[in-house]
Amino acid sequence: MHLSIESLKRLFIRCASTLQAVSLGAALVVAPSALAQPAEPRGLTAQLIRDVKRAQVVDLSHTWDENSPVLGLNPPYSLSMPFSHANTRGSFGDNGQLSFSSDAMQWSGQHGAPSIDAVGHIGHNGLLYGGVDAEASTRDPRGLGRSGVGAELAIDHYPMDLLVNRGVMLDVARYIMGSDAPLPPQFEITAQHLKETAAAQKVELLPGDTVFIRTGWGQHFKDDPELYKGAYSPGPGLDAARYLLEKGARVVGADTLTFEKRPAAVYIPQLQLFPVHLLLVPDNGIYIIENVQLEEASRARAYEFVAVVPPLKVLGATGSALRAFALVGQAGN
Repeated sequence: MHLSIESLKRLFIRCASTLQAVSLGAALVVAPSALAQPAEPRGLTAQLIRDVKRAQVVDLSHTWDENSPVLGLNPPYSLSMPFSHANTRGSFGDNGQLSFSSDAMQWSGQHGAPSIDAVGHIGHNGLLYGGVDAEASTRDPRGLGRSGVGAELAIDHYPMDLLVNRGVMLDVARYIMGSDAPLPPQFEITAQHLKETAAAQKVELLPGDTVFIRTGWGQHFKDDPELYKGAYSPGPGLDAARYLLEKGARVVGADTLTFEKRPAAVYIPQLQLFPVHLLLVPDNGIYIIENVQLEEASRARAYEFVAVVPPLKVLGATGSALRAFALVGQAGN
């Protein structure tokens, strides 16, 4: 890989006072030509722009609409347009010159396309990460921590150093299936699967990484949303989750609705629901991203990259929708 992941990340951070990394990334996705400036930038900013413009931008987000699969624990998605160009034109006394449209959306902070869970999203035996009283943290209905307890676990406290981070995709589906095909619906990913996939891809998991696991299930997000949100889907089990903790991952994600293998229940020794979530989120403070779109990254064999993950900074929110993407080095640059 000719573009250094760590050097690019360092440049992002060191240039933060002069160039907002997330805004630059968004400009690359929406309008690359907007980066052109009358005067040639100098120093670190110039190097940052050159490196980023050479990178391939891989979209990690699905397109959201009313047919997108939603976990039954969350409200359904809807979009309405109370103000349209038809009903606003001519309402300003300007001979119909100006019109505008404005929409209203309803959706959960969790289980969007993709979305990230705040550390305060899941409680275990009445406690959040760090021993915070779970019930007290949501006593104020305006949001997590608005009661004065657990505010640091809401999504508006998402660490700045994770907005732009080293990312690794472990393409377990391609390694196991030998093709673009998804894993079987009840396939449990183990630590051994993750180790073997990393070795086959010639990548190493490093402490602090953002790690995505591809099951191939993301193909069903649009093609078969009922299957996608059904009772069964592949994903990591407790063994794989422990391995991710051992390797020091700080953010983990997958191309499924609930990250872990579904049905998400084990007996150890009694019934435990969402065991991977319990281990990762309240027990260890790990952020989970779900519904990541990894098909393009898989086709590009993009196994190591700069992961750009910008949650909405909403006070007290237990999660956020994302417009996530990866910056991938290209040969010859």
